[in-house]
This record gives sequence, C-alpha cells and structure tokens, in this order.
Amino acid sequence: MNTFRQFEQQVEHVPLTTSWYLADLGEARGRQDLFTRQSPQKLRVLREHAIIESAVSSNRIEGVLVDQARIGTVLFGKSHLRDRDEEEVRGYRDALKLIHEQGRNLRISEELIRELHRLCRAGLGDAGQYKERDSDIIEKYPGGRQRVRFSTVRAADTPRYILGLVESWDRCLRERWVHPLIALAAFNLDFLCIHPFRDGNGRVSRLLMLAGCYQLGYEVGRYISLERLIEENKERYYETLEASSRRWHEAKHDPWPLINFLLYVLKLAYGEFETRVGQTASPKGAKTEMVEAAVESMTDSFTVNDLERACPGVSRDMVRRVLRGLKEAERVEVLGRGPGALWRKRGNTLKKE
Repeated sequence: MNTFRQFEQQVEHVPLTTSWYLADLGEARGRQDLFTRQSPQKLRVLREHAIIESAVSSNRIEGVLVDQARIGTVLFGKSHLRDRDEEEVRGYRDALKLIHEQGRNLRISEELIRELHRLCRAGLGDAGQYKERDSDIIEKYPGGRQRVRFSTVRAADTPRYILGLVESWDRCLRERWVHPLIALAAFNLDFLCIHPFRDGNGRVSRLLMLAGCYQLGYEVGRYISLERLIEENKERYYETLEASSRRWHEAKHDPWPLINFLLYVLKLAYGEFETRVGQTASPKGAKTEMVEAAVESMTDSFTVNDLERACPGVSRDMVRRVLRGLKEAERVEVLGRGPGALWRKRGNTLKKE
C-alpha cells in the first residue's frame, strides 16, 4: 500500500534497467500466442512440470520439504498423506489449480488472498485467517544470534491495510500510475511488508504474483515455474526484499530493487519457455529433452539423483534411459558403477547432433 502511495504522487523517474525489462517482456508477451500454439504434447509436459516445480520450490523456500520419491504421489495421487509438509505441498497444488484453471478471469481481491492462504495452509485452524498477534520478521544466525529484519503491520491494522492495498492495486491499473508489471511487483512488496498471516505469507505472495501475471496477460507461469526461478535466486530475492522494505512504514523506501528482481524472474521465465518450446523440430519427447537440458546445465560431475531433483515428475527409468542414449552417442561418460555412480559430459558441453 505504501509503495502505491509513492506511485500515486507521480513517478518522476523509472530506472533504465526497469525500462529494459519492460521492453523485453512486452516483446515476449507479443510472441506468447505464437509459442503456445506449438507442440501440444510438449506444452502438456511443461504444464505438468511447472506445477511440480512450483509446489515443491515455493514450499522449500519456507523450509517445507517432501521426499523426492513421494512428489508424484503427493501432487497427483489420492493416497493418504504422511505428514504436515505433504499436506502443505498438496494444498499449494490446489491453489495453483485454481489460478491455472481460472486464468485471466481471476482478479486479485481480499477474497482471493484469503482463499489462496486457506488452500496452501489447508487443515490448520488459522488457514484463511489474518494474524491475531503482532509479528516481526526475524533473521536467525548460526550460534543463536538473531535480529529483527522487518517490523510488519500490527495485527489490529492488517484488515484495513489489505483492503487499502487491493483498492490501490485497482486504482493503479485503472488510472495507469505506472506500467501494470511495475504495479504487480509493487503489490508483491506491499503484501510482504503487511505480512497479513501468521505463516504462509511468502507462499501466498508468489501465488498472487502468478495470478496477477494471468490478469495482465503474461501467462508464462503456466509453463515455467516462477517459484523455481525465485528459489534458484533466493539470496538475491531476500537481499532485494530487505533493501526495498527499509523505511516502508514511512513510504520513503526504495521499491526498485525488488521490482527489478521480479521483472528479471519473468524475463528468465520467458527466455526458458521460448527455448524449450522453440525446439519443436526435434523428434524426441518433451521429457527426454527435459533430462538432456538438465544434463547440459550441469557444470561438474553429477548423479542420477541430481538429475531426478532437476526433473521432478520424470521417472528414474526415464533418466537412466536418456543417460544410456547419451552415453552411446559418446556425449556423456560414467565414472563408476552402481546407483551412486558419477557421470560427466564428454568435452565439457553436450554437442547437438
């Protein structure tokens, strides 16, 4: 809400880096329909893969972990869940399902915010309910030392701040104070600074980012996990969030570090999407290409387990089958025997045939 207060007073200067990101994203959005009409089978696999990565990565950022061998069952099966972590990962999947199915028809509102929290915190008594006690964001260090990284909005003021945030979002889009993607990143920052829930704020913020992208017509999150890209750049994410939240309560903060980071994530997503879908001439299946891309990304020796982590939803048999094919083509070599054997690329890079 306080970032929108700044924007309402008129933005005098948009950083050059921000303008570059917006130009690139505008071009990517213009190519979006072209790419989404290609290779239905490949797009189906990418959609499934994005759901897996999003549910796993967004929860893992918050320390919620699921056994790698159980991911498929947790996300797509109907069997009994073993623990609270599995329940939260499945709940996040349900929230993703809501966003992906309703797409551009979904609008950011207080009701949506609470519903997303209810889904991803399924089964808990405060799911969908605002925090009842004041809370600060605490950073803990090895050895027991800790510090208050940010003092969030008081519990008593939370409902008013959330209503004000949603109203500011709607007015900003209607009156065009700034580019809609800047507004979306600003919404994300203000939401995290309000910190309306006892727990689950980070996950809800990432779900709202995805929902907002749909609302604005940027649909890359259907095929590429924005949450996974945030996790891969987690240190930068926390650094920019802390930098942008300083003096937020006085509306004298600098929102551009986090805004630029989130635009950067979107640009990464579009680049990856076009690379994956653009390889339509290949006769190989999409999962085969996914494993090959994971091998290509390895900078050192790796194991089958490493590839499984990089390709959730791809079976171990499929990973091994692809590795055998690459070995026969003399593109990789194995450095031992057994399940834990190390593999590496021959020559340093995988050359396409």
